[in-house]
Amino acid sequence: MIMVTLLTCIAARSELRAQDVKRCEALNRFLIETMEMEAESSPDTVDDWRTQMVLPGCRVTAAGSAVREVPGEENEVFYFSLIAAGWTRTPDPHDRPQEAAIRLRLDGTDCFFTPYHGIRLGTEVEMRVNTAFKTRPGEDRYNFLAQCVEALPAAP
Repeated sequence: MIMVTLLTCIAARSELRAQDVKRCEALNRFLIETMEMEAESSPDTVDDWRTQMVLPGCRVTAAGSAVREVPGEENEVFYFSLIAAGWTRTPDPHDRPQEAAIRLRLDGTDCFFTPYHGIRLGTEVEMRVNTAFKTRPGEDRYNFLAQCVEALPAAP
């Protein structure tokens, strides 16, 4: 009986993780097809300041390159591309503007986008994405991490 319960719990958790990764499919596809980045989705948990809970979610780890004249210019291009594709600011963004991070929403999903350069996460996914992406001639490489959860209403 204990074994059946344990296997049921494991199966339910696997199904939940699969649903969470599914939440990132549209973003993953956009980054690959539109932004011409290398990207990979994986399950994640997100420490949500609004609920004071750790929420099930997913992450998209991506590497790309762009022509830029000033450092950080690729972030503007990245965010304007997302907004042009229908992403909007969340009701309670609580971004980190000094770090160029931003929180956006699309189709019932809130994602927190954080730009960075090089290897920062130390995950197998990050290693695969960075190895697979080939920087185009004349462009500078950049990375983004998007942590996504189900969209939540604005804080009271």
